[in-house]
Amino acid sequence: MSLKIRLARGGAKKRPYYRIVVADARSPRDGRFIEKIGTFNPLLAKDAAERVTLDTEKAKAWLEKGAQPTDRVARFLDAAGLLKREARNNPKKAEPGKKAQERAAERAAKAAEASEAASAE
Repeated sequence: MSLKIRLARGGAKKRPYYRIVVADARSPRDGRFIEKIGTFNPLLAKDAAERVTLDTEKAKAWLEKGAQPTDRVARFLDAAGLLKREARNNPKKAEPGKKAQERAAERAAKAAEASEAASAE
């Protein structure tokens, strides 16, 4: 049985509220869970103390048992000092794709030809 520490959505439409739960990876997002270990209210200010509540003892116990946190929960655990999360770094994220680079090269070549033709006149 693969265990996940993840968010289960609650609250009304357009008013999300999440429970931080330990659940079997095969169970539905908002379905059956083993234990609730905290809450997350994204509507509160980022510096509000009640935004994320987490029972660190339970979280530590489940991590020792092999439960894998999702990305968002890993951020919460990192902020609580329970887990060291590697910062993601994707230097190629802002670069355009191959075809866009080819089109830009074509445009630059045409602009260079046009400037040469204009200077030749």
